[in-house]
Amino acid sequence: MNREELSKELLKKKIPQDAYSLFGGLPNECFCLAEEKQWEVYYSERGKKTQLRKFNSEDEACEFMYKKLINIFC
Repeated sequence: MNREELSKELLKKKIPQDAYSLFGGLPNECFCLAEEKQWEVYYSERGKKTQLRKFNSEDEACEFMYKKLINIFC
């Protein structure tokens, strides 16, 4: 799965769009996917990355983020 596919799947599942960012950054109270030296999935809270997980591939990171959001919102 890549970012585009992840975006489509999250829309299908009606996950609130303000609950995530697929392009990183530090938006307030939001799950984020970012491509740094490795792929990262984290929760952005008060301008800091929390619950940071790193992955070697976009696929792994997207799958992890998808499962995380589905578990919370569905």
